Amino acid sequence: MRRNVLSGVAGGLLVLVVGSILVATDVIDTGDTTKTVVQQASLPGPTTPASSKRAAGLTVENIYKQDGPGVVFIQSRIVEQTQSPFGFPQAQQGVATGSGFVLDKKGYILTNAHVVEGAKQIGVRFGNGSLIDAKLVGTDPSTDLAVLKVDPGEGTLVPLNLGDSSKVNVGDPAIAIGNPFGYDRTVTTGIISALQRQIQAPNGFKINNVLQTDAAINPGNSGGPLLDGAGRVIGINSQIATGGSGNGNVGIGFAIPINTAKAVIPQLIGAGKASHAYLGISTAGISAQEAKDLNLPTSKGALVQQVVKGGPAAKAGLKAGDSQTSSGLVIGGDLIVKVDSTTIAKPDDIAGAIASHKPGDQVTIHFYRGTKLHTAKITLGNRPSGFDQSQQSQGGQGGSGQLPFPFPSP
Repeated sequence: MRRNVLSGVAGGLLVLVVGSILVATDVIDTGDTTKTVVQQASLPGPTTPASSKRAAGLTVENIYKQDGPGVVFIQSRIVEQTQSPFGFPQAQQGVATGSGFVLDKKGYILTNAHVVEGAKQIGVRFGNGSLIDAKLVGTDPSTDLAVLKVDPGEGTLVPLNLGDSSKVNVGDPAIAIGNPFGYDRTVTTGIISALQRQIQAPNGFKINNVLQTDAAINPGNSGGPLLDGAGRVIGINSQIATGGSGNGNVGIGFAIPINTAKAVIPQLIGAGKASHAYLGISTAGISAQEAKDLNLPTSKGALVQQVVKGGPAAKAGLKAGDSQTSSGLVIGGDLIVKVDSTTIAKPDDIAGAIASHKPGDQVTIHFYRGTKLHTAKITLGNRPSGFDQSQQSQGGQGGSGQLPFPFPSP
């Protein structure tokens, strides 16, 4: 399908300096490759309630002075395996840059997972100081978040206060601080343009409840904070949608909600990774006409397209269809209409229904098989770290098989 919107991960600016050695031949490739990562990435830091004295009367200048010192520049040295123009594998060394912010006085820093993906060495810079070494504590590809740690004595730590993204409304002020295109501690302003957007995580799963903003976000902003009018972090700037063939800001940026980060950060600090509930299905929505043609009792719900072999849904007996329409819809499978007490009107509702659950929790799925309503108790599994399009589609997390728009590999 042709689309007018090109989306990309909005944050880290990655420049591959190729002086790479062809693995098979010892030939040196001296070509330069520039790669732009357009995505971005908090929970030991202080959390300020909405009733805080800081919640009113702050100008952008006040917020910048207050929170700017807590925003850091991140540089990652990476090695990538690529193909040379001659078809031989080669190792390329590169440098990725992005943003992050301080969580607490212990030296924990939050950023995007894609900013530090594949990093062999990570450096952090506070203000105009020099780079200091940072340790990668943990990453979660499913939410595109990563936690770093620096020696508390190496830099001036100014933790940012964490807000409540569930209290954000469309039209609220939004302030972004980061390092777009390497310009340190750049501040941009705008509003919250929309709520409950979805973006794609690096491993292919969906991130829900994403904040959309028109505050300018560009490559290098990845991992930096999106702040409310009181200077509290409400999101982690992560991706942008761009027009045409450009990769710069056109007023559509996306931030991972801070409430998502609050659930993930303690896991990353404690275990180095995060777990997410998993059904192991792919689903699709159906139209009223399709429901009529298929003799289904309702057009609301999520029609099962695939069931991952050995997954939680498969063990509970859920089934996919075995024939496909000209539009690509797999028919004949179960139609999920409720998860516990949550009514499922469309596929994305399933992801929302299990988002608050942990692996090992049990949920009750209500579904039609033909015209008869059934229930099944499913013990949720642990979402795989990788994403297999052929097996899971987007339904590995109980979502739709259709991506909202293309996300090219950065």
